[in-house]
Amino acid sequence: MKSIFTRVALTLPVVWVVVSLVFLLIHIVPGDPVEQMLGEGATAADLSTLRHQYELDKPLLVQYLHYWRGVLHGDLGSSIRLHDTVLHLIATRYPYTIELTIAALVLGLLIAVPAGVTAALHRSRWQDQTIGVVSLSGLSFPAFALGPILILVFSIGLGWLPVSGAGSSNTLAGFFTDGWQYLVLPAFAMGVSLAAILTRMVRTAMLEELHRDYIRTARAKGLSERAVIYRHALPNALVPIVTVVGLQFGTLLAGAIVTETIFSWPGLGRLVVTAISGRDYALVQGALLTIGLTYVLVNLLTDLTYRLVNPRMRS
Repeated sequence: MKSIFTRVALTLPVVWVVVSLVFLLIHIVPGDPVEQMLGEGATAADLSTLRHQYELDKPLLVQYLHYWRGVLHGDLGSSIRLHDTVLHLIATRYPYTIELTIAALVLGLLIAVPAGVTAALHRSRWQDQTIGVVSLSGLSFPAFALGPILILVFSIGLGWLPVSGAGSSNTLAGFFTDGWQYLVLPAFAMGVSLAAILTRMVRTAMLEELHRDYIRTARAKGLSERAVIYRHALPNALVPIVTVVGLQFGTLLAGAIVTETIFSWPGLGRLVVTAISGRDYALVQGALLTIGLTYVLVNLLTDLTYRLVNPRMRS
């Protein structure tokens, strides 16, 4: 329990760094951010009003303290382009990104675990070589390249799945009605690369476990091969995979920006692209802060999960 509290306490400085970097974002932009938001034709009165609205006319330390106060109270400012609060815009888009990321993660695991186990059990045989070639192909197709191919084949060519959008996936009933159809292609585009990475890791971890003494002991006791593999070797092989999955979750969040743009998925990544193109710095700050804090939280949960599944880390 003490180690858990220590890990949580060590996360607080990381949160401080993330919030501070996001705050400095608007100050490291070349030129005057207010002029970039309003354009060259803005009047001096408009510039002054917006600069006062963003508190850019105050000392940097005062701005920093006010920004922290807003973060702690859930006030991230307002979008100058969409005329809504940043918190409300993020709240409406964030669930879509989490849904897509989790779907890609689950899909990657469903592909990687059986494939990795099969490759390890048939080491150097045709099954292992085939899975290795397929994994390498998956690594060679990033989401921005695979996404358009999936749209051309399964949406335009075969007409099986929708081209873009999210359908009714914002509700549970809507997801099972038609929302899942909109989720398949973007989740597959994001999950393929993850599956390729995890497959190779599961294979390596399984090969290490299959040569350990406790596996030979289990076989000597007369346990079935299925029990040896799935009740003893696989759970131990997945211990290091937990850490990798947590790190890859952050990669999926970053990849969601591209994937959501390709498939017009109404998530946080697409909102970031819209905010950047519209020079909506308050919205950019809020979206990046949300992504950064999500990554920190996922890493914390991954570390805690790792301690639960690995008894040696509990002391």
